[in-house]
Amino acid sequence: MIDLSGERILAQATVDLLEDGPLPLWEVTVWGQPPFDHRRIYTLEGKTDNNAAQEGIRLFVDEMENLRDVIIKDD
Repeated sequence: MIDLSGERILAQATVDLLEDGPLPLWEVTVWGQPPFDHRRIYTLEGKTDNNAAQEGIRLFVDEMENLRDVIIKDD
């Protein structure tokens, strides 16, 4: 059994501009470090690439926290 309760969720992101405009559309790819070594792709609006990356990482961390909570609950 692996105890994930105290593990920080570390992640990185890359962004690609899909559509320019007043509120550009970005494809944000986020991947985590073990034990949360998953990859997710989000399509997000954001004023800048940094805004989109931050939001993508925030979504990823939320998702991994939920996954961690389910794993801990089932143990």
